[in-house]
Amino acid sequence: MSESKSVFLFGYSGHAYVIIESLLDAGYRIKGYFDFNETKQNPYGLDYFGNEDEVDVKKIVGDNLVFPSVGENSIRKKLITLFYKYQLTQFVIVDPSANVSKTSFINSSTYIGKNVVVNAQSEIGKGVILNTGCIIEHECQISDYVHIAPGAILCGNVSVGENSFLGANSVVRQNLTISSGNVIGAGSVVISDVLEKGIWVGNKLRKL
Repeated sequence: MSESKSVFLFGYSGHAYVIIESLLDAGYRIKGYFDFNETKQNPYGLDYFGNEDEVDVKKIVGDNLVFPSVGENSIRKKLITLFYKYQLTQFVIVDPSANVSKTSFINSSTYIGKNVVVNAQSEIGKGVILNTGCIIEHECQISDYVHIAPGAILCGNVSVGENSFLGANSVVRQNLTISSGNVIGAGSVVISDVLEKGIWVGNKLRKL
């Protein structure tokens, strides 16, 4: 396997486990991980390379690939800022089971999980998580550092602002806008624009 297929992960917990299995299924080699501390649980037997704030990340990583394997939006943003600072090589992880339109645009450090669908002309920003089985219909625009949870459905022409979170099995009607920093609760149904920042829940959507 070529050295260009070797990956360093930043973060090693539950979300990282999902990413690791997608990487292995796609034929990547995982060199190890950076994190605040060495984990006590190491189910994939990965080497620990230290806290990224305390070691020479650029020297350790070299020309290998890097990926932010953390579910929290703000931490992914911090890590990706570090990647740009040190000019590390970012990439997109697409699980082999995902169905991604060739006319879509996917930015760097984005993860597309198992059985995800991304349909025609959609644009996905950097540092986005499209988690297991979610559906991104045609012409959606997903901004940077968004997390779309398992089973969520975005119908066509939906725009989601930066640093938002859409919970598991939430549904967003077509032609709507969700502004930056919003949280849509699990199972919620969105039938009108969400322009006021907050936590929104329910079938008849309401702000907590």
